[in-house]
Amino acid sequence: MLIGVAITAAEQNPDVYAATAEQRALKISAMLALTDPAQSTRVRAFISRHYVDLHELQAWRDSGMAAAKAHADKATVAAALADCKATYDAKLASLHRSYLARLALELTPEQINLVKDGHTYGVLPLTFRVYQQMLPQLTSDQKAKILTLLTEAREQAMDAGSSTEKHAWFGKYKGKINNYLSSEGYNMKQAEKNLVAPH
Repeated sequence: MLIGVAITAAEQNPDVYAATAEQRALKISAMLALTDPAQSTRVRAFISRHYVDLHELQAWRDSGMAAAKAHADKATVAAALADCKATYDAKLASLHRSYLARLALELTPEQINLVKDGHTYGVLPLTFRVYQQMLPQLTSDQKAKILTLLTEAREQAMDAGSSTEKHAWFGKYKGKINNYLSSEGYNMKQAEKNLVAPH
């Protein structure tokens, strides 16, 4: 367990979340179709551990934010919240790097991308495909820009604590993509209408 992480009611029985993490890890690792059982076990353990570490870190953040909001003075609340967020962001970045480093010991970059897609419900490839269907005239450079932004979104979303938070990251980056495409001369509202219109 991470040092300083508050224990929530659900975590008093660590098997409860551990079982959830294991189920998610099993589903993601199955997508890799690894033929070496020992390698598959190691990868599944990495993925499961990451879910548990994220869960504990997010519990620490939530506890810290609740404590910060308990102060009477608004300035103290703001400072405590900012400190909590800064510490959380640093811990999350470290956790993210460590996780990817462990995966890199076992998997190719392509396989790691599959794991990332597993953490984010496959939103990146689906969204990239939709943009190409919506705008078949996209240039290679425009496709590359869209893919770069979606990859950034996935990198943020894979460590989010809920499906709502994960989709919110992609929503934020889809806004950036739409602004970029509008600046390139595309009418995005019309493109969306064309996509859903019956042919």
